Amino acid sequence: MKVLIVEDEDALSDVVKEELRGHGYDAKVAPDGEEALRLAKSFKPSLILLDLILPKKGGLDVLAELKAEAELKAIPVIVLSNLAEDESIKKAFSIGAIDYFVKSQHSIYEVVEKVQKYLK
Repeated sequence: MKVLIVEDEDALSDVVKEELRGHGYDAKVAPDGEEALRLAKSFKPSLILLDLILPKKGGLDVLAELKAEAELKAIPVIVLSNLAEDESIKKAFSIGAIDYFVKSQHSIYEVVEKVQKYLK
C-alpha cells in the first residue's frame, strides 16, 4: 500500500517515511502543496498524510482540490498539523479529511497506528 506524506519539515517527513516503510508501506514525500497534487495523480497513494501549513499551496487548498477531482476524491486524507484551533480542525473535516492529528499532541507511532487502521 502507498502513503503520500505531504510535509515541508524534512526531519519529520523522514521519520514518518521510515516508520511507514518499516511497516511495509511504500511511502513518498511531497514537500509542498503543488508537488502533493502532482504526486497524488502519478503515485496514486492509498492514503495521504497532509500538513496544512505548506509552501506554494496550503494544505486546506490541497485537500479541497483532491476532493474535487474524480480520480482523487476517494483517497482518504489524514491531516497532520501544528494548527490546533477548532476552526482549522472543523474546516479540514468539512472539506473531507477522515482524521486530524495535532503534531505536538501525538507520537509518530500513533499516526502510523491510525494509518494501519484506515488501510486494513
